[in-house]
Amino acid sequence: MASEYHEPVVATGPLTGVRVVEFAQVLMGPYAGQLLGDLGADVVKVEDRAGDGSRVLGGGAHPHLSGVGLNLHRNKRSIALDAKPDAGREVLLRLLERSDVFITNFRPEALERLRLTYDDVAAACPHLVYCEAHGFRSDSADRDLPTYDDIIQAYTGLPSLNAAMGLGTSFLPMVLADKVSGMTIASAVLAGLYHRALTGEGQRIEVPMFDTVLAFALTEHLARAAVPGQPPGYGRALSAHRGPHRTRDGYVAVMPYVDKHWRALFAAVGCEEKLEQPWFKDLRARLTHPDQVASELAEILGGRTTTEWLELCAEIGVPAAPVPGLDELVEDEAHHRGVLVEAEHPVIGRYRHIRQPVVFSATPSDPRRPAPLIGQDGVEVLTELGYGEDEIAALLSDGVLAVDPADLGHA
Repeated sequence: MASEYHEPVVATGPLTGVRVVEFAQVLMGPYAGQLLGDLGADVVKVEDRAGDGSRVLGGGAHPHLSGVGLNLHRNKRSIALDAKPDAGREVLLRLLERSDVFITNFRPEALERLRLTYDDVAAACPHLVYCEAHGFRSDSADRDLPTYDDIIQAYTGLPSLNAAMGLGTSFLPMVLADKVSGMTIASAVLAGLYHRALTGEGQRIEVPMFDTVLAFALTEHLARAAVPGQPPGYGRALSAHRGPHRTRDGYVAVMPYVDKHWRALFAAVGCEEKLEQPWFKDLRARLTHPDQVASELAEILGGRTTTEWLELCAEIGVPAAPVPGLDELVEDEAHHRGVLVEAEHPVIGRYRHIRQPVVFSATPSDPRRPAPLIGQDGVEVLTELGYGEDEIAALLSDGVLAVDPADLGHA
């Protein structure tokens, strides 16, 4: 069945030859799998018959491949497997024995119930880079708390950043916690693979979402509080006047940062006297008085159109940018700069593919596989593991393995 769906795959990318088993749900773990797949890894997505919930995120024309899923599950193969019975667990263990990386975001109690903890797996797979991601550290009292992006945003205080800017206590308008954690999983896995290349040893890696996102937020917002007794918060980022700023006909982001930028900007608009104010003295002064600096910049920018400011800033060497809406970014190549490319899916048809952002000169990592439907590659994967036709038929008959021809578009 898989051969009817996928064209022959040409291995590309720096992780060619690495097999990753993605036993993960929603966005954090699958995003890590996407990143590794984009780098060339053979990512086998293990999901139940209903499919991972990320398959419906964002909506779309197909019930099992949403707009999010089309990109999140590219460069993966799907096997729909019930890992609870012994036969299903045996399939997963045999797959892990022949794999390099295991990624899961199941809670510790679920992994214990499935007998898929690191200790359960390591005896048969000592080479495995085993990465588990949870809301909180597995050695904490909160190890099994159910957590999603909103919950981790709340625990790490991200809504209070909006409140500090006068925007109300609200979540950031993206699944930031999941994506930051997914990127951390991918980088941790790469480090684990490098360690194994040097020593031959696999290992257990844990990525707690709370720790990861809080560390991400505090990179700048720990600020002066890095020295005990001082307040946290990076003033420039929290200023309610930061921008983007209104122009005569819209908005623009202008960011004079170093001294020469401010001198050039004030000279161009004929207000060099502003440089005499104490908060424009140097970078330290500007960072110490972010509200005054941003407010005076806003007053200046209101006098011209967005295009006029972009042209002037380009001429004098001051960083500036337009502020397109989400629709413009998606529809206008001048704004998305080729990040979105048209691609052909064998079931969906034409769709927008998010281009892999990293360019490798020696090991290009172009997309190899379109996102699979649920269980699309189960027979193919089990055949690779040495299962015979009768064994596969028995697993299908018992409901351990699911491959629904109606789901595959062959009904």
